[in-house]
Amino acid sequence: MAKQKTLPKDEFFKRIRALGLALTYDDVRLKTGYSEIPPDDVNTETRFSRNVPLKIPIVSAAMDTVTEYKMAIEMAKLGGLGIIHRSLTPEEQAYNVARVKNHLNGKTGLIEKPICVYEDETIEDIMQRKKERDYPFDSFPVLNKQGKLTGIITGNDFAFYEESVYSKLKAKDVMTKELETAKKGTTFEDAYTIMRKLKKKHLPLINEQGELVGLYSFKDLKHIISGKTRKHNLDNNGHLRVGAAIGVREDALARIPLLLKEQVDVVVIDTAHADSKKVIDTLAQIKKKYPKLDVVVGNISDAKSAERLILAGADGIKVGQGPGAICTTRIIAGIGMPQVTAIYECCQVAANYGVPVCADGGLRFSGDITIAIGAGANSVMMGNMLAGTDEAPGQVVFKDGRSWKEYRGMGSLGAMEASQSSRERYSQKDTGKTEIIPEGIEGRVPYKGKVELVIIQYVGGLKRGMGYVGAATIKELREKADFIRLSSAGQAESHPHDVEITREAPNYSVKK
Repeated sequence: MAKQKTLPKDEFFKRIRALGLALTYDDVRLKTGYSEIPPDDVNTETRFSRNVPLKIPIVSAAMDTVTEYKMAIEMAKLGGLGIIHRSLTPEEQAYNVARVKNHLNGKTGLIEKPICVYEDETIEDIMQRKKERDYPFDSFPVLNKQGKLTGIITGNDFAFYEESVYSKLKAKDVMTKELETAKKGTTFEDAYTIMRKLKKKHLPLINEQGELVGLYSFKDLKHIISGKTRKHNLDNNGHLRVGAAIGVREDALARIPLLLKEQVDVVVIDTAHADSKKVIDTLAQIKKKYPKLDVVVGNISDAKSAERLILAGADGIKVGQGPGAICTTRIIAGIGMPQVTAIYECCQVAANYGVPVCADGGLRFSGDITIAIGAGANSVMMGNMLAGTDEAPGQVVFKDGRSWKEYRGMGSLGAMEASQSSRERYSQKDTGKTEIIPEGIEGRVPYKGKVELVIIQYVGGLKRGMGYVGAATIKELREKADFIRLSSAGQAESHPHDVEITREAPNYSVKK
């Protein structure tokens, strides 16, 4: 275990500890320093776990109103990571992971296992399957009973027929039969050239037996050629990275084989109190059986808890007990540590072992991200700040003159009534519905639009903060950050004051 060097913030937290105090985001700000770093030139790359990198230090929370495959896809495309929640069945969760992993191949653009249909399937069956599985595409290679490629159906083929005849038409009746194909092994550069020349949106690859072995999409290839995929968080095979939440004991052992089959990058043992025998035993069992699988464990708020989990094999730690906008754990159970102090103290231990820490909960503004990382975190996990976006599960509703989306804690009564996994997270797996002790609430948040536009503001605020500190990298921010404590007057002065806000900025809403 390497001994950590003394950092500027260490003296500050030592003084705070001597006073018997613990602090959260509104209690502190970072000192500015000499800088040669323009904010837009900083590098925000970091790690979520030992072997799972991030290009931006933002992870979406494993909540049923935040992260399913749509959110996870966008988070990975933006450079972050999504953690698929576990209120889904093991099969549903694995399906969500598969949707992320199969969304694109950001290195070669090759779809190695394209979704196919058969010649004798009706258009009605194909459209029904597309609807049920929510496929984001409408083009399908067509195979015969021997598995040979015989054609392709595209959205254009469907468009020329009325829905009333879908049950009568088969794929072979409407498919394009004269196909342009390429041989197995065709590179994406050659495929791009062929497709531009022939003005084709899809290029199937076949082997010598006429069997389909891959498919190129012009849209994906154009994406790669343009350089957009350089910002994506991709695995070594060029697929988007994704994580999944698991429980303890039987739940973990039921989910992991299905998740690994779909090439999940990391699993998160997701509990309200990770410093417990059942979590530590589960962690040790997973690491013994799946030694190459990264396992992040949460949640905790104490340094000794962090050390116990790391010694048991954790590849990452999630810190935060009770700071979330929809969490009532501190009020109901009377426990918890204010978040900035919890981050600092857990990171002091984790840094000695080279284990990344993710700060989970309590974030309200982009500046809080800078503070969390300055306190020692490698990344932050967001729930409230991403809820309400297009990619979050749930419908947009209109009420009181504006649009909203549902947001609830996984310890809320609704979540715990709906899912045994939520009850297990709060150690109430076998509790009857009339005896549930909620540790969260249900609510709604303003509709926010596309998550990409939201993340731009959050990362932009972080970069501004790094520029003020003079930190070119996340590592430098963690090392250079120094803190001051705010008085109540200082808190008030930090927010807009003495004016009536007539137009909210995209990165600041009126404090309620």
